[in-house]
Amino acid sequence: MSRALPKYNRRRVAVIGGAAAVVLSGAVIAGSALAGETSQGGTDARTLAAPGTINCPDVASQLPAVPASAQAEVERNLALLQTQIQEANKRLTDTVGQGGPNFVDNAILGPLEDKRVATVNRIATAIGRTAARPTGLEALAPCSLDAGGADTGAGDTGEAGAGDSGAGDSGAGETGAGDTGAGDTGAEGAGGTQQPADGTGATAGAISCPDVASQLPAVPASAQAEVERNLTLLQTQIQEANKRLTDTVGQGGPNFVDNAILGPLKDKRTSTIDRIAISIGRTAEKPAGLDSLAACTLTE
Repeated sequence: MSRALPKYNRRRVAVIGGAAAVVLSGAVIAGSALAGETSQGGTDARTLAAPGTINCPDVASQLPAVPASAQAEVERNLALLQTQIQEANKRLTDTVGQGGPNFVDNAILGPLEDKRVATVNRIATAIGRTAARPTGLEALAPCSLDAGGADTGAGDTGEAGAGDSGAGDSGAGETGAGDTGAGDTGAEGAGGTQQPADGTGATAGAISCPDVASQLPAVPASAQAEVERNLTLLQTQIQEANKRLTDTVGQGGPNFVDNAILGPLKDKRTSTIDRIAISIGRTAEKPAGLDSLAACTLTE
């Protein structure tokens, strides 16, 4: 009896020890699994890191004294600059992970610069009606991406945006030169037939826009040069849009072309057409309804 008790104790100890080993092994396995999940989660968190913030030069601080007659228009366009940045930052967040390495430049920063060029030009034009027109403001149009997420810009990013993000005021580039006059729907779309580099055989299509020149009334001699310059600009805008269309084949989501190309192009054309109407209206009746010619379409 005295010898059986130690044997029983040894057996109990062995059983308890084996159970403890099983429990310990299970804990190690569970810990490893949890560690793996934590590591994987950390990878996902890094993948979904903040896309950064768009930083634009301050325009308001670079303006000369603004005549009282231009104050309202200047303030409206300064607010519009702010709205444009807010919209671009929203698009930056909404499209994280989309497109190729140049997606942000082509789909966000490029269109934003186009809008800012036009808005800054409208500010200069408003001031120039009753005072010396400021020069060099277009240099403030390009923006950059602050990958660290900090926005160091002043003025444009801090001004309270007023509601002028609607009507076609929202931007236009004034970078064109030369004058081809009519034919906004002409050969500028030819680039759309190029094959994309990814070898899919798909084509970019071509952008087609309504002809503006044929819809104008008689242009006064005093407005001829400005009207011709802006008609040329309409042509240049379409060429640039078609180039962007070809260069970005396969990028973005299903609304990429509308958001990154056709939308900004419409904004540019609205602003340019408005300048044409204003130019004519200085010495003759201002033509109405030209804004309806701003929207363009994609022909596959």
